[in-house]
Amino acid sequence: MRILGIATAAIVVLGAAAGGWVYWKLNDNITSVDINSALGDNRPAKPTTVPADTGDGTAAPLPGEALNILVLGSDSRSGTENQRLGGGDSDGARSDTAMVFHIDAGGESGRVVSIPRDTLVTRPACPLPDGGESPERHGVMFNTAYSVGGPVCAVKTVESFTGVRMDHYLEIDFAGFANLVDAVGGVTVTVDQDIDDEQSHLTLDAGTHTLNGEQALGLARTRYGLPGGSDLARIELQQQLVKALLAQISATSLLTDPAELYDVATTVTASLTTDTGLDSLTELIGFGESLRALSPDALETVTLPVVRAPSDPNRVVADEPEARELWESLR
Repeated sequence: MRILGIATAAIVVLGAAAGGWVYWKLNDNITSVDINSALGDNRPAKPTTVPADTGDGTAAPLPGEALNILVLGSDSRSGTENQRLGGGDSDGARSDTAMVFHIDAGGESGRVVSIPRDTLVTRPACPLPDGGESPERHGVMFNTAYSVGGPVCAVKTVESFTGVRMDHYLEIDFAGFANLVDAVGGVTVTVDQDIDDEQSHLTLDAGTHTLNGEQALGLARTRYGLPGGSDLARIELQQQLVKALLAQISATSLLTDPAELYDVATTVTASLTTDTGLDSLTELIGFGESLRALSPDALETVTLPVVRAPSDPNRVVADEPEARELWESLR
């Protein structure tokens, strides 16, 4: 979001005529899904913000609303680059990374809640693009929602088992994530152990490394190179990458380098799928600007509390009441 906010500078520095072309190109890059229309009114309610009493009979100004954004990393198999990076064949996709970004009112702090892909949930009946509906299923892996019904079913499933309204939806694929990391000059991370994972094509010695896009993607996907092949251990690496990426964005000189700025803005918009509330450059810029005060240090990262599923030792289920309390804190 912060990267998208800087796209305004590209338009300004390239001049009025060129800026119009840049705006059109970036705007045309964005893919969107009308999730609100597909899901209708059968969704968790939006929280109501009440103005504070100042003591003199007047109400204090309302801060910006708190927001919850479902962010998915999909292993889309479309396109040569995605296939090269490990997306597989040309059919289907899964949401192997899922995070709920909660931005507090005012935009100065937030929380990232990672949902393990192996979490067993009840997947509700979901509307399908062809006008049909997928059946409700109990005890299925969370990441099947995306493969069955795309973004709409992913959002509906998250809202169903959390009771939290998702205000927005963002999705980025393999190639988009790798290109974004390259566009900002790589990310610096520290790993506590050697990694050698044939599945993610990543080999790293323990220590601090500056990773290029393909290496960062490999780290985000690494599982079998970690003790026990744990999805929970992989989530810790993904959360570290999120913070490293935010720190790198803050440290770059994008606003003083029009060419680099344009490359980053093009990369981001071309790799995103959003809901219709964020499907224009104007809306994305406004949203990005509203998060200007959000620093990596003010972003808490947590993982949904889970325990091993009684029905399958290779799967997990939400650990109650801790999981319920976590979701209630986001409402």
